[in-house]
Amino acid sequence: MQFSTRKRRQTPTIIIVSLIDVLIVVLIFLMATTTFKQLPAIQLALPESKQAKAGAADNALILSIPKQGPYYLKTDPVTFETLQQRLIEAVRLNPQTTLAIRADTDTPMGQLIKVMDAAKAAHIKVASVFTRPAQ
Repeated sequence: MQFSTRKRRQTPTIIIVSLIDVLIVVLIFLMATTTFKQLPAIQLALPESKQAKAGAADNALILSIPKQGPYYLKTDPVTFETLQQRLIEAVRLNPQTTLAIRADTDTPMGQLIKVMDAAKAAHIKVASVFTRPAQ
């Protein structure tokens, strides 16, 4: 009878550097092939204007007014009362704040007048309206 001791096997080592390389290549591939699309919070049909200019000021608060539903200050839905308070707070933080209004073509004129009154009450000196170029 021959008794022999078993040779102990070493546990296999995993080479982590090559796994990291593969992961980086996959990450770069995903970043290069993925398209990022910003979806607007609401769909608006902007009114047409022959005098349309591009862009809004850097310090402008963008207010979207759909034909029905709540107002959207940037992307946050707000009620009229909340809108007044947020406008006052923005002017208190930065007196040069302006208001840029994105209103739907079918938005009632009364809503626009209420927003303009709220802007005046908050001491916003400049309020502009987004339009699309006439075709």
